[in-house]
Amino acid sequence: MTITRRHLLQTTSASALLASLGQSVFAQTQAFPFETARLITGFAAGGTSDTLCRRTASRLQPDYGKAVVVENRTGAGGQIAVTYVKSQPADGATILQTPTSILTIYPHIYKKLPYDPLVDLTPVTLACLFDFGFAVGPAVPLTVKTVPEFLAWAKTHPEGANFGSPAAGSTPHFIGALLGKGAGVDLKHAAYRGTQPAMLDLLGGNVAAVSGPIGDITQHLPTGKVRILGVSGSKRSRFAPDVPTFEEQGIKDATHSEWFAFLLPPKATPEVVNRANAAFKVALAQKDVIDGLGTFGLEVVTSSPAELSELIKKDTAKWAPIVKQVGFTAEG
Repeated sequence: MTITRRHLLQTTSASALLASLGQSVFAQTQAFPFETARLITGFAAGGTSDTLCRRTASRLQPDYGKAVVVENRTGAGGQIAVTYVKSQPADGATILQTPTSILTIYPHIYKKLPYDPLVDLTPVTLACLFDFGFAVGPAVPLTVKTVPEFLAWAKTHPEGANFGSPAAGSTPHFIGALLGKGAGVDLKHAAYRGTQPAMLDLLGGNVAAVSGPIGDITQHLPTGKVRILGVSGSKRSRFAPDVPTFEEQGIKDATHSEWFAFLLPPKATPEVVNRANAAFKVALAQKDVIDGLGTFGLEVVTSSPAELSELIKKDTAKWAPIVKQVGFTAEG
């Protein structure tokens, strides 16, 4: 994981300090709140991305915006949202929320990506970290209890050798592909507009497995139809402590976590960026936001704009050899 847990605690503590300053922070950074500010996500309502936006929006009111609304501009694995935001005024009233892959993996798989993450967006702050889960549903026999057992079952049942993910080229897509490649199994991938549509198909038995954010999966456990076979973190997730990691199950190359971040349109001034950074840190430091996001498997962590910019560059370099190993490309 690029951001360490120690960094998580340090940045969360810093955010808590900002929260204690309350109104004084905003008095120094913004004289008048926007009539309406918008948080743009490229994924469907009900998922972790949407949840992060809505819980943060509730705490950006009324100081950052008298009204703060969430817009779900889905499609093209999140590209539509990014393309929309890059064309908006850089005054701080329109903010993109996006996961890692759209900024750090897509440049390696799309020949004609309609945006340059390092040019067409202005980093504001990290928002949270999370791990992924690999889950199966009614289409897979109850005797399958581990990832290796699923891969063995898929090998002998090619009609069921498939999995869904939130988007083609996303981190969970690559995790599923790495699992299949490592076992010599041709796992067919189904891309959805977010994890929740994939989970609905999993519950209905239309797809055998889903690779997605742990919080998108755990909320369906009460149905009794979903079983998490493994998690992608370097250690067990506190949100699913009984589920072993991939590495514990002998799978070495699928250990990946992800982050969500907030970004502005290009060429936002330092004043606008700093104002947004301060506002989001205050919002994300609120206990109800931290606790609420925790129920979805998200751990709050914030950063400076410069730290987020550097993280994007480092993770982009990290994913280059992984994309080459999997061999996946997409038409932009």
